[in-house]
Amino acid sequence: MIKKKEENPAAYLFHEGTNYRTYDYLGCHRDGEMNIFRVWAPHADKVYVAGSFNNWEPRQYEAYKITEEGLWECRISGLSEYDSYKFVFETDGRLIYKADPYAVHAETRPGTASKIYDINGYLWGDQKWMDNRKNTLLYHKPVNIYELHAGSWRMYPDGQPFSYRKLAEELIPYIKEMGYTHIELMPLGEYPYDKSWGYQVTGYFAPTSRYGTPKDFMYFVDACHQQNIGVLLDWVPAHFPKDECGLYRFDGEPCYEYKDPRKGEHPHWGTMVFDYGRTEVRSFLISSACNWIENYHIDGLRVDAVASMLYLDYGKQDGEWIPNVNGGKENLEAIEFLRLLNKFVSENYEGAVMIAEESTAFPKVTAPVPYDGLGFTFKWNMGWMNDTIRYMQTDPFFRKGIHDCITFSMTYAFSEHYVLPLSHDEVVHGKGSLINKMPGEYNEKFSNLRAYITYMFAHPGKKLTFMGQEFAQFAEWNEEKELDWMLLDYEMHRKYHAFSKSLNDFYRRTPALWEWDTGWEGFDWISCDNADQNIISFLRRDMAGNEVVVVCNFSSLTLENYLIGVPRRGKYTEIFTTDDTHFGGGGIRNGEVYAKLKPMHGKDYSLSLTLPPFSAIYLYKKATDPKKQASNKKRTAQGKRGPKSMKKAAEEPVSIQAASPKSIKKVEKKQTAIKTVLNSPKAITKKEKKETAIQKSDRGETALKTVEKEPQAIQKAGKPIEKASSRQNGKQVTKKPQ
Repeated sequence: MIKKKEENPAAYLFHEGTNYRTYDYLGCHRDGEMNIFRVWAPHADKVYVAGSFNNWEPRQYEAYKITEEGLWECRISGLSEYDSYKFVFETDGRLIYKADPYAVHAETRPGTASKIYDINGYLWGDQKWMDNRKNTLLYHKPVNIYELHAGSWRMYPDGQPFSYRKLAEELIPYIKEMGYTHIELMPLGEYPYDKSWGYQVTGYFAPTSRYGTPKDFMYFVDACHQQNIGVLLDWVPAHFPKDECGLYRFDGEPCYEYKDPRKGEHPHWGTMVFDYGRTEVRSFLISSACNWIENYHIDGLRVDAVASMLYLDYGKQDGEWIPNVNGGKENLEAIEFLRLLNKFVSENYEGAVMIAEESTAFPKVTAPVPYDGLGFTFKWNMGWMNDTIRYMQTDPFFRKGIHDCITFSMTYAFSEHYVLPLSHDEVVHGKGSLINKMPGEYNEKFSNLRAYITYMFAHPGKKLTFMGQEFAQFAEWNEEKELDWMLLDYEMHRKYHAFSKSLNDFYRRTPALWEWDTGWEGFDWISCDNADQNIISFLRRDMAGNEVVVVCNFSSLTLENYLIGVPRRGKYTEIFTTDDTHFGGGGIRNGEVYAKLKPMHGKDYSLSLTLPPFSAIYLYKKATDPKKQASNKKRTAQGKRGPKSMKKAAEEPVSIQAASPKSIKKVEKKQTAIKTVLNSPKAITKKEKKETAIQKSDRGETALKTVEKEPQAIQKAGKPIEKASSRQNGKQVTKKPQ
């Protein structure tokens, strides 16, 4: 019985491609004593519903067509919750059994049938979280994401995965203790193949039954929210598998995929590509996204494999793909789909975020749709991840040759809103774990990794790390077994775990590391070109003017009296160091350091620091009081009245600063190579240039001392400057203010 569009607006909007809550109409719904089944099968001659309630007799319950475009409806009474069912399509004399694309619950593998289930009626307790989410702009908030696979984080003794409710009981206290702001779950839409990790979805509206019911999953999200933990979910609109029960050739012909295999298939993955230009497919996919956000209170979706959606030639050779109408390789239909998706989410779900895993330089991924962007909230910074891991994997002696790998990301850091990802993809398929990627002996691996992660947390962009990285698991991730929690019985792993917790807490409490992730107002290079010593330094700033100076030493040498430029005078306090003994470090500390009126790195002042090998340190500088700031500007101006030679010396290239004899002994194996480099003609020329520059700058020394003695410049406040103390190599050292 064909219905007119005014009699059936939900169906009309579905065919038009604008029904983004199709889950309220298609699928299985209870209506009094009846269960109504609706499905889209435009090529079927006949449609039936069969299930456990009729011993799977295929032709007992026949559906009738309700739209010319291929919607079918069947009403059956006397059914119970958890009854299994499938749609049966008769096409060209064949019977095709398919799971319901809009099912909200499904059998656990190896079963493939859908289940009758009512997701209504759950009593949510997260209203406070949801209200706060509406008023939260994550661009200017700390975001520290813990990515996990729900089935292998922890397991029962018999090797079975935790249920959603058990996961809530165990995971949430751990996340709170460790200081993460969000968790990101690898895909939970129903999937048949464990080793796909959820990325080959057959149930786009059903949380996998491996871990419980839909309401069990609601309970998990609710419990997270009540403990102020956000929940993100991986979502896969880029492709779907060829399983017989799924969307592939749904009614005997392509429905959800492109008809031409040159456009409709990913041969390297063995999966199908959605037909993003088909209106019913758009309704299906956008409804799936909205289902997770609306019905399960998910705080955002990480959209998988966006690059494969954007480009028609993705993973294909010449002749294996079809150009678009303009002759280009962009999938214009996918681009339009993503804009529609992100625009609808942003307009209808305040505070929900959309994150793109996009590995190319496609422009304006996170620009708003009205500004010709794709409209995502954030984009994974795959370039940063690839470059920096390459740098850290390299032997420290050769890092200077690829120094740009640790600095290049800042040339585009603000072109998009980024998440810095150290995800599951980096610890599988023979790539090795993060700790195993680090060069050196056992302790050096931990030192390198602490320095790398501390650098990451200071780099602009939100943070994401995969489970197990917080205690430096040595083995690659294996979805068939739980994480190697027994490693926490070993001292270095236990100390690294303490480091992760401390860094997470510090990040969350320090606005300078996240409040201005979106522009140069919150970042300033101090030194980015000291490739010879594997050192970078930069400054992060919050909106109140507080600053964190970040210095990373990626070499194997301890550097004493290492100078870095800073913009302001006064006290700088070391508030975090990876060399802390509690973290497994050697205990070298700088404590409180006073900036001296000696230009360096284009700054008016400089700090003298001791840098442990393979380390990163944070020094805090409180915002200047507005009244004092005016006075300091005067003092800075007076300092600048010194000889021109002072300014010239400040602009000299960074020279190699001396390493301590003690640290050189640690690298005896490389001593010969280092001496060869330092004694090369090129290095000697550098040394001569440096001596010449110093001699020139010495001409201004008298003037500099005069400025330093002026009461106006230093003693105007009438208070003596206190001595600063620090610890170096575990010993108390008193430094005079400089």
